Amino acid sequence: MKKFDPRELEKIHAENPGQGFQFPGAFEITAVGQANAGLEQRVPAAIAGLGMSVVAGSERVRPSSNGNFVSVSVTFTCPSRERYEAAHAALREDAAVKWTL
Repeated sequence: MKKFDPRELEKIHAENPGQGFQFPGAFEITAVGQANAGLEQRVPAAIAGLGMSVVAGSERVRPSSNGNFVSVSVTFTCPSRERYEAAHAALREDAAVKWTL
């Protein structure tokens, strides 16, 4: 899996500072699904499969209170809104993912 060096974030500059989502940029994405579905590996792999980089050390895993579900969040670098939407679409296409945030 392709990892992103956080020092590279300093090189990213928004086109219109202060106006919502700005591309290129670093964004967080969260996928929620069954706890035993391996989302810890699937989410970063899906982002990397689209040619985008996951920021090293940004992965967070949070189980539900009953342990049946898990949310997996990663920060990734994204060059455009289209690619951001493609990341959500790719995760939603995964049968193990119930929803994304």
